[in-house]
Amino acid sequence: MKKITQRLDLVLVLTLVAALVLNTYNIWQDGAANQYYLAAVKSMTQSFHNFFYASFDPSGFVTVDKPPVVLWIQTIFALLFGVHTWSVILPQALAGAGSVYLLYKMVQPTFEDGAARIAAIVMALTPIAAAVSRTNNIDSLLVFTLLLGTWYLMKSLKSGKLLWLIFAFGLIGLGFNMKMLQAFMVLPAFIVMYAVAARKSVKKRILSLILSMFVLASVSLSWALVVDYASEDNRPYVGSSQTNSVLELAFGYNGTERLLGQTTGNARAGMGGFGEQGSVQASKNISISDDSESDDAQGIPPSMNGNNQPPQMPQNQGDGGPPGNNNSRGPQGSVGPGGSQSMNMFGTGEAGPLRLFQSALSGQISWMLPFALMGILAVALTAFRERRKKEWQEAMFWTAWLVPVAGFFSVAGFFHHYYLIMLAPPIAALCGIGWSAMYRLYKERNDWKSYLLPAAVGVTVIFQTYILGSYTEQIGSVWMYTLGIVGVILTVAFVILKSHDIARKRLSIISLCILLIAPMYWSVTPILYGGNSVLPESGPQLSNSMNRGGMFSSNVNSELLSYLRENNTGEEYLFATFTTVTAAPYIIDANESVMALGGFNGTDPILTTSELEGLVKKGKVKYFLLSGDNSGNSELVKWIKIHGVEISQEHYLSEEDQGKNNLGMDRGFGSRNQEALYKIEI
Repeated sequence: MKKITQRLDLVLVLTLVAALVLNTYNIWQDGAANQYYLAAVKSMTQSFHNFFYASFDPSGFVTVDKPPVVLWIQTIFALLFGVHTWSVILPQALAGAGSVYLLYKMVQPTFEDGAARIAAIVMALTPIAAAVSRTNNIDSLLVFTLLLGTWYLMKSLKSGKLLWLIFAFGLIGLGFNMKMLQAFMVLPAFIVMYAVAARKSVKKRILSLILSMFVLASVSLSWALVVDYASEDNRPYVGSSQTNSVLELAFGYNGTERLLGQTTGNARAGMGGFGEQGSVQASKNISISDDSESDDAQGIPPSMNGNNQPPQMPQNQGDGGPPGNNNSRGPQGSVGPGGSQSMNMFGTGEAGPLRLFQSALSGQISWMLPFALMGILAVALTAFRERRKKEWQEAMFWTAWLVPVAGFFSVAGFFHHYYLIMLAPPIAALCGIGWSAMYRLYKERNDWKSYLLPAAVGVTVIFQTYILGSYTEQIGSVWMYTLGIVGVILTVAFVILKSHDIARKRLSIISLCILLIAPMYWSVTPILYGGNSVLPESGPQLSNSMNRGGMFSSNVNSELLSYLRENNTGEEYLFATFTTVTAAPYIIDANESVMALGGFNGTDPILTTSELEGLVKKGKVKYFLLSGDNSGNSELVKWIKIHGVEISQEHYLSEEDQGKNNLGMDRGFGSRNQEALYKIEI
């Protein structure tokens, strides 16, 4: 028993408990899950066909816009525990805590307990990591998978066994089947690390990497090739693709368009023809003029008005606007050079080398980034000089993970805040590794290098006060001034206590604890104020939000549901609509099959008019619910209106709801536009 206790790191245990609390508390609340993926999981529990293809709807009409592996895991949990918000979120919550543990285990052998503990704590308290791990979005499991691959890479380098290297690259391939090219962000680090650190001849290293890359490609493309070569008549349409191809989806919509800006699905549907949880115009800065033309004519998303501010939403809608561009957020958009303001639709700031330091992104991921960067410098100075080969190799690996990923987010045309979780592992690892190197310099040397640790603390304090300055409306200015004063005191204390052995170590630990106070509060905000299940983020601006699902979720219209059920004459689909957002609640809550004619965007070219006519003739569907601007599928809309009979609202809505509908206050995506129900019988 004593040996077990000695091996048990109490700090690690407490950190894991904290991570689990941050990731799981209140995940059983309604609205905690992304409806898009939850509807898919419910559909996938109903047949192996739906399960394999990751079908959004029970009848297998269209898939979600991602590969299936994470949804497979969620479906298994749903089959075991039932389809609930908590059951589909639990895998991500556990993966978030698992990432904390893996990071500790990888840092500890080379840099010892102190560095490993710091890495684990920083990972657990990274705000965006905590926020996304509380949802059924894919990224938390992706990061865990990539860290597991890293663990096998380190194991391969230690043992010299090729099998572990193949496992490592195979896990990146598995990550590709979770979120496509995002998994490949770590590939440069894996290649460089093995090429530099493997204890084999150059020839064997090259051959091992070639074999591993072959395995990577095979695993990555396995599901995509099976789907693309399957008969299109016997599988769902690949959602958010333009050619019904997984490969096109991977390298287009989920690939180059992330870097260069989205072009797929630009026509608006309802409140915007959004791609993955909302992306139309997301890659563009929105120019708002004072012209008298309507927002529609200018191509301005309806979530903006002519005063450069989001409109006030009805109370039953919440603010509905995207993170970073609604009146609940601290910094409106992001502050660029010279105080200019970015009106990037999803608040991801101005592209450029300092993007991660802008107010739009820094509160989510960058609290400890200056400390990590100073840590890289310290490792370079100590490891090379003292010939600590393994230390600089591992620091090089995490740097090779950090730099390309940070570079991507600095220039990318379109991404959401929660993608930034990809930066959490290298920042956390480099904080622990850097602290170890800086503390050693501080303790052992008397030249300028010994002041890297107090300098890192001071620079990080200054940067954190800058972040807090963007949120004074929500939290006041006391935090900012207090942190600044404490930073000055810490800097002076580092100089005074340098020669005191016990005091200087305690001071370094205290300084780290102080640096983690603000990110810890940010990590807790999704619990305190409720998070956004579709576009997760953290921060005190959440306190002003009312409906965390915003414009990317909707509710069942019980009156419409009753009418459609009463008048169903055996059709496979209760009704057809254009977006998955409108369809999702009917799949989740009403257990009905609903056809999303345009996929998530409302713009996918799934059917021609003749194909839709054929489905009507076969008795597959006869009711069509139109709402918003479905211009991405204008030919289908025109055909429905020509051949259909509009059902008067009096037949299925109460007088009160008729009034709301006419005022553009309906329940779903496209909430500013009137709903219309059509019936077609041929």
